Amino acid sequence: MDKIRNLSVRKTILLYTTVSLLCSFLMSAWVVHASCRFQEKIWWKYMDQEQYFVLAEQGGMPYMVNARRPPSGIMTEQDRILSEICDFLQTYTVLLLSVAGSCGAVFLFYRHKLKVPIRELERASREIARNNLDFQITYERKDEMGHLCQEYERMRKQLAENNRKLWKNLEDERMLRAAIAHDIRSPLSILKGYHEMLLEDLADGHTDRESLTEMLTESGKQLERMDLFVEIMRKMSSLEKRELRSEEITAERLQGDIRAELRILEQESGRKIVLQVPASEEIFTGDREVILEVLENLVSNALRYAKEEVEIFLEVTASRLQIRVQDDGIGFSEKPEEVTKAFHQQNVKDSLKHMGMGMYISRLYCEKHGGRLLLENQKGSGASVLAVFCRIA
Repeated sequence: MDKIRNLSVRKTILLYTTVSLLCSFLMSAWVVHASCRFQEKIWWKYMDQEQYFVLAEQGGMPYMVNARRPPSGIMTEQDRILSEICDFLQTYTVLLLSVAGSCGAVFLFYRHKLKVPIRELERASREIARNNLDFQITYERKDEMGHLCQEYERMRKQLAENNRKLWKNLEDERMLRAAIAHDIRSPLSILKGYHEMLLEDLADGHTDRESLTEMLTESGKQLERMDLFVEIMRKMSSLEKRELRSEEITAERLQGDIRAELRILEQESGRKIVLQVPASEEIFTGDREVILEVLENLVSNALRYAKEEVEIFLEVTASRLQIRVQDDGIGFSEKPEEVTKAFHQQNVKDSLKHMGMGMYISRLYCEKHGGRLLLENQKGSGASVLAVFCRIA
């Protein structure tokens, strides 16, 4: 039964048409035969039956009834009408029943094959027109209409995912603007305070060279911080517009690119960096620059909190590339969604060169590459961050 229900539309039309025509022809044959027998019974009443039997016996013919049509004038009105009805049935029964069977086949085909999926697609279209994507198309037959409904369901899921990403981007942008507005007030307030102090000292004639140098030095730091804000905003603007560049990446090549940079980071931080790359001949297709930038952000962040050592595990397959960075520091004290927000700083005494954007940018890059960024604390001590990149065409 399921095999018949899942027949293609073309085969279903052929099946319904064949069955309807076959049934129509069988019924037509029965109706024509019945009308002929009934008509002969009417005619038999107006024949000389004794003479017919005598002729039949003289001719040596077997006994059979084959009455001739009597003249219309000798038949009653009722018998004449019944005889004409039989003529009509014998002439047009095949045509009428064939048309009726075809109409019935079309009706049954629409009811069993098209009605439900068309209703589902109409409902889906109305919901999408109302910007409501919280529904599901449940038609699951394996025919053309089933495939169409599955494609429609896939489109709905993609629209819902696009809407989710759009709202998430809008929320991230709103939070980014709020964070910038909040954080930029601090250097501006400090610069304003130093400005007022300088004006007061100059007005009073008190020009302490040491305090003046200190204020100017601190003002320079705040200006450097504001300049870093501007650079970050420029980078964030270009991040959304940047298109991923597809190139072939192997574990061996990526390992060579990473080691040179890790030696410099080891010397600057004074901490040990261990890189583990399992041998693999598979080729991953992705944006090499994006992957290296995410790795640099994760390693730099781990080095700031590590006590002695940072471990990097790199795994390359044809479908995805994974980078896990672990440190032996204190781990994350906040939820992962908080750590990956813009301008998040776990240590308020961080250097001005660290604006809390590394994890945020890494998360955006991973999502742009079809992957994700996962944060967790290790069982012993320290943090673990896993960056996943999916293959791009």
